[in-house]
Amino acid sequence: MRNTEHKSNRRNRFFFLGNQVALDFLNTRPVQDGRQLELLPDFGALLGWFEAAGLLQSREVAALRQKWHRSKRAQQTTAAMRQLREKLREQVVAWENGGRVRLSTLRELNRVMAAHPMRTRLKVEGKSLSTELWFEAREPKDLFAPLAHSAAALFAATDRNGVRKCARCVLHFHDTSKKGTRRWCSMRLCGNRLKVAAYAARRRRERAASQSYLITKKSPMPSASMPAQ
Repeated sequence: MRNTEHKSNRRNRFFFLGNQVALDFLNTRPVQDGRQLELLPDFGALLGWFEAAGLLQSREVAALRQKWHRSKRAQQTTAAMRQLREKLREQVVAWENGGRVRLSTLRELNRVMAAHPMRTRLKVEGKSLSTELWFEAREPKDLFAPLAHSAAALFAATDRNGVRKCARCVLHFHDTSKKGTRRWCSMRLCGNRLKVAAYAARRRRERAASQSYLITKKSPMPSASMPAQ
């Protein structure tokens, strides 16, 4: 029970509503009360996000933290990942709006994937076998592997019409619903706010229309002047 609570608390520190790893990574710099928040200020927070995202097991996080936490390489990797995040954000926004993926972005993703590739392995599911992608994090830079792979899959295999920014905040998501009409990051965060705002606006219009009707109804009709004799 304690381990489950630990995982839940760690996951609640971040936003996992993008339905795509690269988009969830973009969402580690949200805006609250008009102020940007950095959810990846250091290597420890970065490892926390990877564990919450299900990309690393707790034992892997513990080993990386013990060996690299206060190292210069860990600090440099964290800074480089934040830089990659902002480059991807700029590219994703342009791509969502119909722009092409820049050649420089393709080259950088290919370079990162070549240096830090994802691997494939077999796993047992019931009585059958399936394959899964995995990566081995021996050093901080290996953490680039799932992010670069996910970004490549986003641009190459995802319908851009379903990828969008929330209508109310800065969070991005891939709409996987059947109707494809999702407008906000989540009902809990922005959906309810939009519905409440729409309801309030509708009530204001109804009150204004009602008041206008009452004023018109109460206003005396102008009397016709008698013709001169």
